[in-house]
Amino acid sequence: MKKLADEKSPYLRKAARQKINWMPYCEEAFMKAKQEGKAVFLSSGAGWCHWCHVQAAESFEDPEVADMLNRDFVCIKIDRDLRPDIDRRYQEALAAMGHGGGWPLSIFLTPEGKPFYGGTYFPPADSMDRPGFKKVLAEVAQFYSQNKEKAHEYSERVMEHLRRGLLSRLEQPEAEAGEEKISASRLEDAEMDMLKEFDPQNGGFGKYPKFPMPGAIRFLAGRYFMEKSQSLGDAVRRTLMSMATGGVYDQLGGGFHRYSTDASWTVPHFEKMAEDNAWLLVNYVEGFYLFGEPLFKKTALGIIDFARSVLSGPQGGFYSSQDADITPEDEGGYFTWTEQDFKSVLEGEELAVASLHFLHENGAMQHGGERKYVLFIAREAGEIARETGLDAERVRALIESAKGKLLASRSGRQTPFVDTTLYPSVNGLFISAYLSAWRLLGDAYLKDFALLSLNRILKENLRGGVLYRSGDVPGVLDDYAHMTGALLDAYETTGQAEFLEKAEGLALALQKDFSLDGQAGGFFDSRQEVVGLRFKNVEDIPHPSANAQLIWHFIRLSAITGNDGYMKVAKDSLMAFANRAKGLGIHAGSYFCALDGFYNYMVLNVEADAEKSPLAAAARNTYRPNKIISYGRDASKGRVTPCLPGRCLEAAADPAALEKMISKNSAV
Repeated sequence: MKKLADEKSPYLRKAARQKINWMPYCEEAFMKAKQEGKAVFLSSGAGWCHWCHVQAAESFEDPEVADMLNRDFVCIKIDRDLRPDIDRRYQEALAAMGHGGGWPLSIFLTPEGKPFYGGTYFPPADSMDRPGFKKVLAEVAQFYSQNKEKAHEYSERVMEHLRRGLLSRLEQPEAEAGEEKISASRLEDAEMDMLKEFDPQNGGFGKYPKFPMPGAIRFLAGRYFMEKSQSLGDAVRRTLMSMATGGVYDQLGGGFHRYSTDASWTVPHFEKMAEDNAWLLVNYVEGFYLFGEPLFKKTALGIIDFARSVLSGPQGGFYSSQDADITPEDEGGYFTWTEQDFKSVLEGEELAVASLHFLHENGAMQHGGERKYVLFIAREAGEIARETGLDAERVRALIESAKGKLLASRSGRQTPFVDTTLYPSVNGLFISAYLSAWRLLGDAYLKDFALLSLNRILKENLRGGVLYRSGDVPGVLDDYAHMTGALLDAYETTGQAEFLEKAEGLALALQKDFSLDGQAGGFFDSRQEVVGLRFKNVEDIPHPSANAQLIWHFIRLSAITGNDGYMKVAKDSLMAFANRAKGLGIHAGSYFCALDGFYNYMVLNVEADAEKSPLAAAARNTYRPNKIISYGRDASKGRVTPCLPGRCLEAAADPAALEKMISKNSAV
């Protein structure tokens, strides 16, 4: 019988120590359930998930719970990072049952894998308006043993609901009379829709919990470049400032936690995800280009420091996440501080200034009677200088000195677990983000490590033209989308045709394995049906949509290669998702980035040496949203020709003149 101890996922191997007879997600588990006439209990979580650790400690390590699970169910454990395709389907099923989703996902299935009951975190006993886990297990086991037919009928209704939802998503309603399915005017509509959700007091969108929504930030930033609208600029700048000064950003070690539990970005959920940090690195690099705000550059450098010290190794590749906790009882304990902790590290003026700068009632958390603080910028250096009478420069120096000492002290604590799995999706994103940061900072390490990582993933995860997520698990759409983007960014960085060829290879695989003949527009999230379903989504939830990213990458492929077939794929996808995107607001940020790119791309046809020419450097390093770089065969001409949709501009042979042309904000 398959056991978790044999799995590559560290999250699954850790669960193997429990007394529950966990099995991985496999046909054998469902056959066992069928033979024994039992329901399946499926638990989906991840190594970074606080409430997964809580439920494991409270319930899965309880011998009585283990006995109940082993006696009455066949138990399956999945790592949602390894199998996001399986997790997504059961999350959708939970929503169809009228429950909110999240992790841990706790769902009960028929032996055919169809869900009939579920939830997320269950406490050991009734509390917080949630039923106790032992009670749930007893009642579900009794119901299933006495009402198998009803359980199967209900599970089939849930699946039918999901199928109908998929069909409605895949339908392409006709545009209303006089309305085009896609048009440049929809960009302005999208701006207004997103600005309606903007929180002018705290930055970001909505109330709380608050996720960064990097797709929406990037769309509004790109439109600000083109329009110089104050409302757009204020929304982007305020959001980036608030996140960078809040507790959602690790003020000592750099990098962002996953999201904020409050409206002010102060108290986060403490897990740190590579995917979030890759997207936010791009947001802050582009924010620095747009506004020249030193804090944005400093924040970008902080993300890089975190990635370099925690989320990567010398052989190349980016790890997937850092856990929130050391123990479930001490949420965020590694990242938080008591006043006594401060006093044990700092003294005198340094203690006084750092306390004013970082410690505030809004960041206070209770940990078993102990008061601990999330560090955020409660007072700026100028305010502290006025309050204390110290010189502002002296205050800044004391803050930086204190930060160094606090970080050194924190580094001596037991550190949260880091999942070192190398997923192509995560690596593709961070490779692209590093190359974007290299263009701003000029640090050769960023370029070199990005290319080292790219070559490692290509070697280890791309086999026979098929991209694998990890081991023998097939890649999902996000893997293909973000690796295609990384390959195109590597081509634009180096001019090496091999990267472009590999990007075209992935594009071919996408058209062959992730779409259906006769069904134009968009790609499915998996190569084959999973749990009898294939999803085709465009929403940012909250990470930018893979389908939206691929629209832009196919536009890039068309511009670089001259193959109009790629542009047709992009336009078909824009058309297919147009009606759905209209009502999504900030969750369609990436779709509208792609639509903006469709109408406002600029192709720079570089006929100069990619590595040595100042012209090529100017083409790469001058910021403009929706910019595409294509290298000509004759580098001796020493010129760059910018082209917009439908027209080309005069070729430039002078880097300064080229920079001026690229920076000009003309848009539809």
